[in-house]
Amino acid sequence: MSEAEEAALRQAIATISQSDPIVKLLAQVALGRMKAGDAGLRAVTESWLKTYQKAVETAPGSRAMLARLDPAPRLEVLVHAGVVEDTNEAVQSLRRAFDLRFSQSE
Repeated sequence: MSEAEEAALRQAIATISQSDPIVKLLAQVALGRMKAGDAGLRAVTESWLKTYQKAVETAPGSRAMLARLDPAPRLEVLVHAGVVEDTNEAVQSLRRAFDLRFSQSE
C-alpha cells in the first residue's frame, strides 16, 4: 500500500468519523435522553450514511484497504438500536456501493 493510498484511506475514515452518530447520539438513546426514532437522530444518520457512501465510492486502494471501510458492523449497531431499518434505502445503497467497490478492487 502506497503512502498516498494510506493517506487517502485515513482521510476517508476521518470524514466518516466526523459525523458518526454512533459515538455521541446512540449514547443519548441508551441514556433515555433521545428515542431511537427521533426525527433529528434519523436526519443525522441519513446524512452520515450518504457521507459514508461517498467515502466508499471515492476511496482508492486494494481489497485490504477497502475492508477497513466495511460499513457492516456500524450498520448492524444502528439497525439493532432501532435508529434505521435494514430495509432503509440509504442503508441498502451504502451496502451496494461497498459491495461493488470491494468486488472491483484488486
